[in-house]
Amino acid sequence: MKQKCRYLRVNQTDVEKLIWEQLRNRRLEGLKFRRQHSIERYIVDFVCLECKLIIELDGGQHSEKFKYDDYRTSCLQGKGYRVIRFWNHDVMNNLEVVLREIYEEVQK
Repeated sequence: MKQKCRYLRVNQTDVEKLIWEQLRNRRLEGLKFRRQHSIERYIVDFVCLECKLIIELDGGQHSEKFKYDDYRTSCLQGKGYRVIRFWNHDVMNNLEVVLREIYEEVQK
């Protein structure tokens, strides 16, 4: 699992890079976010362990895997995490709106 996380961090998508630039080094409300972090048997795109918030970025392949994504989200919520999801095209075209939604979730 550790090797897969490392691989995903090194080979991140353009959308992941875009969000990571906004979250890294405690740039959002001084909170520490981790990328491609394992939580039990799942690897999440981004997580703030302090506020138990998971951010997932979904590309086109997720439109076919929505049942699995729902199950995965339910399992993570069962562990006390809040999960928010964004489509890749929303991140690319409306980054400010996405960041505002993340900020609002952090405030909860």
